[in-house]
Amino acid sequence: MQSSTKIRIAHSPDSDDAFMFYALTQGLVDTGGLDVEHHLDDIETLNRAAFEGEYEITAISFHAYPYLADRYRLMPCGASFGDGYGPVVVANHTVDREELSGKTVAIPGELTTAHLALKLWNPKVETTVVPFDKIFEAVESGDAVAGVVIHEGQLTWGDRGLHAVVDLGAWWQDETGGPLPLGANAIRSDLSLEMQVRLSRMLRASIDYALDHRESALDYAIRFARDIEQDRQRSDRFVGMYVNEWTRDYGEAGRAAVRQLLARGYEAGVIDRQVEPDFVEI
Repeated sequence: MQSSTKIRIAHSPDSDDAFMFYALTQGLVDTGGLDVEHHLDDIETLNRAAFEGEYEITAISFHAYPYLADRYRLMPCGASFGDGYGPVVVANHTVDREELSGKTVAIPGELTTAHLALKLWNPKVETTVVPFDKIFEAVESGDAVAGVVIHEGQLTWGDRGLHAVVDLGAWWQDETGGPLPLGANAIRSDLSLEMQVRLSRMLRASIDYALDHRESALDYAIRFARDIEQDRQRSDRFVGMYVNEWTRDYGEAGRAAVRQLLARGYEAGVIDRQVEPDFVEI
């Protein structure tokens, strides 16, 4: 008997990704006989693994995409946008943008969009890489003057008595009028076009199912909600921030936002190459 095709899907172990992939992980989407494996890791690890083409589908940061465009295409769904919100720069005390110039800010990875947005906001900051779930500790201990928090930390920084210096998604919207593209689902370009389309439709079906069956999907996703797993209302809010209509489809506004982010990153010298985003069409 012919073995089924194995498709490895890699994404972050957080509640919004769990929500997005709920139907797929629970057998609620027809895979057409594909053998789908899910691999969980933090986004910077996934960015680095993508250089080796380790997974057929992987979450990546938009900051990483220009360096991966020869190996991966962007799926037309599954992206995370900060629509007036996004990674938050936090500190132990009130501090402004100019005061952070030359100071050390903890970031969750060199290739994260949090890092890119930070450098666009203030090119003069120094950075140190800290695992995303250790950013709070780095700031509280004084190892970094400030830190950029992602995932659920965007909602919980106030619980720790920290001060928000800037919400980079809100800043970006003030600058551009559009959402801040944060993360994408990318698919290996060496797969056949037929398979790229098939898998993109499968992912969209999983997203649609979760959005259409919100309560059951949230019941599953809340298990992955770090620090807010006992707070259903806040977990629901976080999931809604990053799995929504932008996730179903970029639309032209979303695609334009991606182009603008990459162009600004290149113009600022944070990204060292120009690329035109290449989307799978379904």
